[in-house]
Amino acid sequence: MKLGIKEIEEILPHRHPFLLIDSIEELEPGVSAVGYKCVTFREDFFRGHFPQEPVMPGVLTIEALAQVGAVAILSLEENKGKIAYFGGINKCRFTGKVVPGDKIRLETRIIHSKGPMGVGEAVASVDGKVVVKAELTFMVG
Repeated sequence: MKLGIKEIEEILPHRHPFLLIDSIEELEPGVSAVGYKCVTFREDFFRGHFPQEPVMPGVLTIEALAQVGAVAILSLEENKGKIAYFGGINKCRFTGKVVPGDKIRLETRIIHSKGPMGVGEAVASVDGKVVVKAELTFMVG
């Protein structure tokens, strides 16, 4: 199931400039989602991070992964209209940079879920090279 911005905005409460995913290419509600972010030089954060060498802040890559995971969780019928909140970030490793011109592949798979709480295994990659891996804990409310 593919989703564009309009469909993503029907699931997530995030809006520009904080909606950090451009498309969802694969979606299995409650299980996993794969999305993409096309990083351009015009992103607001590049003005200060860093003007001499623009790099997407790692925390924003984590947020983009969380948003992809939120699409997976919030696309379940019982979660429609709700918000997924961060509960924690574990086992996080940054292994590469994200720079203007990159197309980030964002994959989040739900590995544990009980009631409103759960954990997603998240991986971001650029051109097949992993740039971030983490376990993201969430709570739906």
